[in-house]
Amino acid sequence: MPDFIYNKKVYYNPVEFAMDRIGGTWKMPILWRLRDKTLRYGELKWDIQHITHKMLSTKLKELEEEGFIIRKAYAVVPPKVEYSLTKRGKNAIEVINSIRNYGIDLMKEFKVDCKKGEHKKIHKS
Repeated sequence: MPDFIYNKKVYYNPVEFAMDRIGGTWKMPILWRLRDKTLRYGELKWDIQHITHKMLSTKLKELEEEGFIIRKAYAVVPPKVEYSLTKRGKNAIEVINSIRNYGIDLMKEFKVDCKKGEHKKIHKS
């Protein structure tokens, strides 16, 4: 596949392009937590350990701008904002699940111990 440019950045293959959309430390964990339900900002912040408020806000904005999530704000006091997946976000879950399972397999091969016990394989039925 030839090189291509998107948003003034040169990409050399479609994997690089996809990983630029959902890769990094935080985007996949955010999408993963939204896979089955709509969550409020505070619920995401509480559930994703080690993420800062600034980073969560930044990554949510990026995911919304690129069409992976929907942000719904309610005109109430205190403010209420909910996040949910779009069709594009739901499609990304299949990819994330595959990467996650591959990571779990690699952890086993490299004898990496998971502290939380959340390293069970998830198979799509």
